[in-house]
Amino acid sequence: MPSSLEPLTLEPRLERRLASLLGAGGFLPSLVDALGSPLSVVLPEQIAENAERFRAAYGTHRLGGRVYFAHKANRSSALLRRLAATDAAVDVASLGELQHALGAGFTPDRIMATGPKNREFLWLAARTGVTVNADSGGELDELAALVRTHRLARIPVVLRLSAFDGPGVRVLSRPSRFGTPAGELDALLDTVERHADALELIGVGYHLDTTSPEEKARALEGCVRAMDACRGRGLRPRAVDIGGGFGVNYLAHAAEWERYTSELTAAVLGQRPPLTWRGHGYGLRNDGGTLRGALGLYPAHRPVAGARYLDELLAMPAPSFGGRSLATLLLENLYDLYTEPGRALVDQCGLVLARVLEVRRTDSGEPLVRLAMKADDAALEEHGVVLDPVLLGRDGARVPRGEDGPAAGVYLAGSLCLEADLITRRMVFLPRLPRPGELLAFANTAGYCMDFQTSRAQHQPVARKVAAWEEDGSWRWCLDEQFWPITRPGGER
Repeated sequence: MPSSLEPLTLEPRLERRLASLLGAGGFLPSLVDALGSPLSVVLPEQIAENAERFRAAYGTHRLGGRVYFAHKANRSSALLRRLAATDAAVDVASLGELQHALGAGFTPDRIMATGPKNREFLWLAARTGVTVNADSGGELDELAALVRTHRLARIPVVLRLSAFDGPGVRVLSRPSRFGTPAGELDALLDTVERHADALELIGVGYHLDTTSPEEKARALEGCVRAMDACRGRGLRPRAVDIGGGFGVNYLAHAAEWERYTSELTAAVLGQRPPLTWRGHGYGLRNDGGTLRGALGLYPAHRPVAGARYLDELLAMPAPSFGGRSLATLLLENLYDLYTEPGRALVDQCGLVLARVLEVRRTDSGEPLVRLAMKADDAALEEHGVVLDPVLLGRDGARVPRGEDGPAAGVYLAGSLCLEADLITRRMVFLPRLPRPGELLAFANTAGYCMDFQTSRAQHQPVARKVAAWEEDGSWRWCLDEQFWPITRPGGER
């Protein structure tokens, strides 16, 4: 049985650009000195590289279509503007996101409006002519009314479907409050035909709250059948939208995740010392010696994620179409493919820096490190990322593991006067105990962790955000809102 001191590390996966930033010496401390702690740093060039990886997966299967960045994953202007300089598109889920996308340089033909929509959001979508991914017949009615009232051009629409069923092996999917059940497609198409003067059907799609490729594959089959039904009515849709959920691999070593989750289970059952603050179980509980519940953590290690996940999904067979691959179905019908990666498109695109304020032990002996940040400045656990941060010395040099003896296990606390303000309930492991003034860097936080629930509680500031890039062998930066792909600080082009 492992002892309470044996490290159960979760080392973050770092690709070249993010690793280079963390090895840039005094660059990161100088940013925190100037702009305060916490500080978010984004890497615009990385999102362009990630978009190209998705495009390459399309190319492997000879498919056309669009990669739509799910804007809700990160609100950065720098990331969005850099993406606008590529051939990628953007999926916006609010009025503010639509305004941001238009201001970042996206033309309406490269924007799709998704998610719940209020009247103002629908009006601007209709006024600018962006594609609307509609959840229901009622939404189509409202959109058509806006088009007629304001004498606007026909609006391209995609029908979001859910609850797919069909021939072959039944694959159950979790219920969703989004989309119209595929079994109600005929009624939905009646609505589309009734509004033919205002709406142009260009495709159908889905967005499942799952990472299961089997569920996604069956939904894609269902979309192809729905496209057949549309064409049977004389409609001419041309695109299938398979949403997002392609995943990210956050961990450097698969074995660490397997070992940690196994030991967490043992800790919950009382078979080893606790691994978490006050025995938190992340959804697991001990019911008289029996393990109950389910692990409520995003799987930090995924052997297949991002563009590679898309590639493997498209290669899966479609049982109800003679076992031909899903990509073949799309290609045979000359259908375009739409995807909406969020987390996967900002993989390796940023980090959050926090200054160490205090290192001490609690009354019950837990090693506690207090940081100049709040838990919601990097909402790690709400999105399932509980990796070990990178320790940077006062000179900015990355402190390597193993040089000062065994790793130091610590709990990380935020700066609010709340017992619940813990950066992570998991004991994280650092190369050594940190010292006040040093920095902890939380890697790969651009996907949801930076912006999804930040607050100004107790008048404490929200983390500022900067964009960083490599140029002439060194790192440069500007404020996030000042970044444009054609300009550098000082007006140089």
